[in-house]
Amino acid sequence: MNYAAIRAFHAIVEHGGVTRAAGALGLTQPTLSGQAKALQERHGVRLIQRSGRGVEPTEQGRTLHALTRRFFQLEEEIDDFLVTAGDPGRGRLRLGADAPAHIIPALAAFARRFPRMRVSLSLGNSGEILAELMERRCDVAVIPDLPRDRRLYKAALRDDRLIVLVPRAHRWARRGRIAISELVRQPVALREPGSRTRAVLQAALEHTGAHLETTLEIGSREGVLEAVVAGLGVGVIFASEFRADPRLRALELTGALTRSREYVACLASQRDLPAVKAFLAATLELAGRD
Repeated sequence: MNYAAIRAFHAIVEHGGVTRAAGALGLTQPTLSGQAKALQERHGVRLIQRSGRGVEPTEQGRTLHALTRRFFQLEEEIDDFLVTAGDPGRGRLRLGADAPAHIIPALAAFARRFPRMRVSLSLGNSGEILAELMERRCDVAVIPDLPRDRRLYKAALRDDRLIVLVPRAHRWARRGRIAISELVRQPVALREPGSRTRAVLQAALEHTGAHLETTLEIGSREGVLEAVVAGLGVGVIFASEFRADPRLRALELTGALTRSREYVACLASQRDLPAVKAFLAATLELAGRD
C-alpha cells in the first residue's frame, strides 16, 4: 500500500480540493495531485472528479474514503495511546454533548487533574453527537436516551424532565404547572428535529393524542430562550438546561411522560484508552456513580 498516495487522496476528499489539502499537509499542489493520480493509475480506478464545487469523490471514491477515514482515525488513536501510555496526563481527548450544562462540570474536574491534556468539545443536538461518536469523530459523549448497541459502552448519569418557559408577564406565569394538552393552543418555540427535546415532546404529544398548531423551530437553546422573552411563544426545554433568568418563569409540564435519561458513553473498543477512562471516571464521580 502506498501510504503517501492514500493520504493524498484522503486529504483531497476531506478538504474538497487540491489547494486546501496541499496546504493542510504542507505539500505542493503538483506533488499532491501526482500522488493521487498515481494511486488511480496503479489500480485502474477513478476515485475523484471535478465538480462545480471543486473536487468530489466518485462512487468508488466514497467507498474508499469511508475506509481511509477509519484508517487515519485508528492511526490517531494509536498515536494518542502511545503518548498517554507513558504519561497519562498528556494526549488528546475529543468530547461531545447535547448541552454545555451536561458536560462542563466534568470537563472542569478533568482539566484540573490533567492540565496538559488537549481537549476539544463539540456541541450539537443528540442525533449529531451520536453520529460523531459512532463515526469516531469524538471519544466520549454525554447525551440522552442512547439506543441499545453492542458497540457502545454507556453509564447512566441522571434523569431529566421537560419544562415550559414563559415570560414573566404571561398569563401562565403565576401557575406552577401546565398540562401538555394546553400547549396546543399556544405558539411553541422548539428545538429542531433530531434534538432530544423535540423527540421527547413529540412522543408525549402522540401519547395524549394532542398536536401543536403553531411551532417556531430554533436551532439552539439560547435561541429558544430569547424567542420566549420576545413573546414569540412559550418554550420547551429540559430542566437541567435552564438557569435562573429574571425575564422568565419555569413551569412543570404534566399530563404525559416527559422524562429523559442522560448517559456518558464511548465506543466499547475505546473504553480502556487512558484519556477516555479518566474522563469516564471523572464524570461518574461527579454524578455519584463512582
